[in-house]
Amino acid sequence: MKNAVETERTEAVKTERDRKEDEGPDMDRKLEGNMNMESKKKDRGGETVHLEFESYSHNEQFARVVSAVFAARLDPTVEEIEDIKTAVSEAVTNAIIHGYEKEIGMVHLDLTIADKSLTIVVRDEGVGIANVKQAMEPLYTSKPSKERSGMGFSFMEAFMDEVTVESEPGKGTEVRMVKRIGSIFPL
Repeated sequence: MKNAVETERTEAVKTERDRKEDEGPDMDRKLEGNMNMESKKKDRGGETVHLEFESYSHNEQFARVVSAVFAARLDPTVEEIEDIKTAVSEAVTNAIIHGYEKEIGMVHLDLTIADKSLTIVVRDEGVGIANVKQAMEPLYTSKPSKERSGMGFSFMEAFMDEVTVESEPGKGTEVRMVKRIGSIFPL
């Protein structure tokens, strides 16, 4: 134990070079992307998981599952789990599609449990949002040619108890969402 913080670092997916060293040159499967996960338990009873992954669209599903499994510690209802998975899906998809557009970058997912609340932070270092208020309006999309509905932020707000968005053009976007487990009415 170091500074009263337990840290477990797990490499979820190794780089192609590391995989070849471990498995030898005969392996022909291709590995796309890097992922890292870190879990920290805090003295005050909370716990945080940090996951970072490359902005490939298939990693959205992985982020959903990790979020649902982590949230399960709070004993949520099936509806609460579905709300969390939907909100994470929308936030991660926004980071991949809008944050990095045609480039591959890192998406950061932080999950924190404290009391009966789950805080989710999805962050990218992509193009950012010039007008956050406009971007959060229902049906607004910056990519109409890609048949986007413009409902991502609306879904996040509908399924989570709190949603805040901070962004700076050229520096990226951070979406912070809170879900209170077991609350009948949002506060």
